[in-house]
Amino acid sequence: MKNKKTGLALQSLYSSLISIFIGLLIGFIVLLIISPSGATEAIKGIVLNFMTRSSQAAKMKSLGNTLAKTAPLLMCALSVCFCYKVGLFNIGCPGQYEAGAGAALFCALGLHLPWYVCLLAAAVAGAALGAISGALKAYRSVNEVISGIMLNWITLYMVNTILNTNGIKDPQSPYTLNLSKVNEGGLIPSLGLSSLFANNRTVTIAIPLSIVFAIVIYVILTKTKFGYELQATGFNKEAARYAGMREKRNIIVTLAIGGALAGIGAAFLFLCGYQQWSVTETSVPGMGFNGIAATFLGGLHPIGTIFSSFFIQNITDGGTLINRTVYPSQISDLISAIIIYSCGFAAFFKMMIGNVSNRKAKKPEGGKS
Repeated sequence: MKNKKTGLALQSLYSSLISIFIGLLIGFIVLLIISPSGATEAIKGIVLNFMTRSSQAAKMKSLGNTLAKTAPLLMCALSVCFCYKVGLFNIGCPGQYEAGAGAALFCALGLHLPWYVCLLAAAVAGAALGAISGALKAYRSVNEVISGIMLNWITLYMVNTILNTNGIKDPQSPYTLNLSKVNEGGLIPSLGLSSLFANNRTVTIAIPLSIVFAIVIYVILTKTKFGYELQATGFNKEAARYAGMREKRNIIVTLAIGGALAGIGAAFLFLCGYQQWSVTETSVPGMGFNGIAATFLGGLHPIGTIFSSFFIQNITDGGTLINRTVYPSQISDLISAIIIYSCGFAAFFKMMIGNVSNRKAKKPEGGKS
């Protein structure tokens, strides 16, 4: 049994590596089509990201920024992963992320509350939005994809309206006020490693906390009765009801937990002081959608999403470093999209890898068939 689990884990790893290779290869081909002369340096910049910086201090500061954005991306990936394990596709993750950002910033800038209260408010706001999709799914059979997409846009403009008030929005710009200048108590505590990361304040406890959340989600799904019931509901609602499980409650709770994770992810970003919210934003933040990429690249495994989230954020940041006069920075988004598409063939890749492994296992010693 242990060897079988190890084999399945290796198959998931190999299929993810194949998806990455396909994404990078097609991205490189696109770069060659645009301008062959700088394509090699561009793909190196995308993959290596902070390693391409000129000095060690610049490398460490850039790495700190990537880690600061990896934490919220990981939370969004966990949100999608948790719901998917229960048979639900939480495409409403971006809206839940928006709700979390709005609640956290309103509490931090408008009410001047401490960071841990703002974090809790973000979780509640995200959970409430997720629960709406869950209730529509459970009681009215509304597909969570449809309700999630609609709520993404509704929430975006609601958050913009709420944050576009005096005391929260900077009157000189479309952004919210700088949290460090208004309410230092609203900032998530630093890890105390600012000297290592060239005085980068954004390296906060959010980074290890997001990893802890990934471990907790893994334990819930694989080691608890609660997680078993949720997954059983996702596999077959009727069978779960017959077994005495409250399938409607489980659907709502699942999407509420997914929403809470996405909301906390937003708080991790906006309460670390890295950036402010733009109240004139007209597009849904990409963090939630990138979470889908990280989830599937991580093999739909909470621990795997830790590494895939860092990779996705790394190439996203690397895409901003290429020569924009020649190549569009969105090339990293293209690579991520291709990786997601390739992950759709994960089952096929696993089957091929499994067939090769089985043939090798059946082959007699000495190489004779």
